[in-house]
Amino acid sequence: MKQPFGVILAGGQARRMGGGDKGALMLGGQSLLRHVIDRLDPQVDALALNANGDAARFEAYGLPVLPDSIDGFVGPLAGVLAGLDWAASQGAETIVTAAADTPFFPCDLVPRLMEAAEGMEYPLALASTDGRHPTFGLWPVTLREDLRAALSGGLRKIVQWTDQHCAQTASFAVAEFDPFFNINTPEDLAHAEGLL
Repeated sequence: MKQPFGVILAGGQARRMGGGDKGALMLGGQSLLRHVIDRLDPQVDALALNANGDAARFEAYGLPVLPDSIDGFVGPLAGVLAGLDWAASQGAETIVTAAADTPFFPCDLVPRLMEAAEGMEYPLALASTDGRHPTFGLWPVTLREDLRAALSGGLRKIVQWTDQHCAQTASFAVAEFDPFFNINTPEDLAHAEGLL
């Protein structure tokens, strides 16, 4: 299997943080998005950002910005689909997604997901600690039309779709804290500062 492309999911509306881009929040002198880019970029062949609205606000990062192709903020699967369409146009076979509000995810995310999906006709795997973290996954480009049809048909829950395709699980250990801890509230941001 070729090295996947990476897609950072930043298309959410950040309601619990008062709206705006969670990725722009500062943590230890860097934006959350910069932390995520620095972790994912060395693990993938190319990197893009899934975000809606004015792409110019991300210009400083120098990444392609992929808006959802399905209207109405239908959730992370729309970002996965945008990433799969981009990867397909570049000749890639798979993508790995990571959430823009999760600065401590494992530095071996990609190889572990690829290992979990080894031997599958359609390599599909989700990260897991105590439960699955469905915004952290390996997704095959070959299933993008199936995903598009599912979204058009009203499907919104990631695991509902991945279970239909026998997604595997890559399990990660929890040491002092869950590496997939994500920042949803101002309290979470303060906690992350402490973890840094």
